[in-house]
Amino acid sequence: MSIVFKRFFQFALAIALLVGAGLAPAQEKILNLYSSRHYQTDEALYNNFTKLTGIKINRIEAGEDPLIERLKNEGSKSPADVLVTVDAGRLWRAEQAGLFQPVSSKVLESRLPANMRVPNNEWFGFSARGRVIVYNKAAVNPENVQNYEDLANPRLKGKICTRSGSHVYNLSLMSALIEHWGEKKAEEWARGVVANFARAPKGGDTDQIRAVAAGECGVAISNTYYYVRLMKSDKPEDRKVIEATGMILPNQKSFGTHMNISGAAVLKHAPHKEAAIKFLEYLASDEAQGYFAEGNNEWPVVKNAPLNNRELATLGNFKTDNLNISVLGRNQPLAQKIFDRAGYK
Repeated sequence: MSIVFKRFFQFALAIALLVGAGLAPAQEKILNLYSSRHYQTDEALYNNFTKLTGIKINRIEAGEDPLIERLKNEGSKSPADVLVTVDAGRLWRAEQAGLFQPVSSKVLESRLPANMRVPNNEWFGFSARGRVIVYNKAAVNPENVQNYEDLANPRLKGKICTRSGSHVYNLSLMSALIEHWGEKKAEEWARGVVANFARAPKGGDTDQIRAVAAGECGVAISNTYYYVRLMKSDKPEDRKVIEATGMILPNQKSFGTHMNISGAAVLKHAPHKEAAIKFLEYLASDEAQGYFAEGNNEWPVVKNAPLNNRELATLGNFKTDNLNISVLGRNQPLAQKIFDRAGYK
């Protein structure tokens, strides 16, 4: 056997062993992304990452809970590298299911605020939305709805509309209130809100805003991006909704407005871990922050990142609740128990 042939044979054997061990795909410039985000600007976000790095993104989109169930079922054979989803509560659920791995990155440590990084570095927040109070200008004095506490005041009896208490957006808000107030006061608040319902909880946040504009209720709880989406709309019916309503960023004199996130994590069995970490670091760049936030009218979380969203910018600077995002998940089981006991269906 010639030396050249022998070396070729050894090289071919090594490649065969790598393929047999399932390691070859990890060498490819590919990122397999599971995402519950489905906004037009995300296309530009992903395309720009590929342009900068040469890493092709294969994407599967579905709802948050179905994606988490899919990852559980796939187990160690999952092809997914990164999960991108909304709400800290859902990311916490995925963490509790053992789906993530810790990420060590100086870029993420330096770019992301401490409260947007969970203590074990398994998931991160990349854009933020506030949970705010929307009121009917003709029926409610804004001075009476400046704080979350005000929603439990008897003077709002028969005036509050909200989505289900089991929805993760409300569970995350309650998780924050538990952290600030303790279980007893948080439950008293939940009972007070239930006593003030105009109707049983139903629909999404946009439905609540429209109900306030129509006079079905005087006050609603909503995420900011739903309201800003209506602000940006050219539809006459949406313009009428904005004209009839006002929006309050609550608790400016105490702990600040509750903030939730869109976030991401590297999956436990990621076959392309290096590419996955690069992607998370890219999401913390100024350019990506613009794409990531603009797609759903959310705020960038990186300090001094550009905000090219006129309507969002009109909301101005305000005090935000800086609890670590991990709290919003950790308190979630208790939050659900409190809502159940309070009759917040």
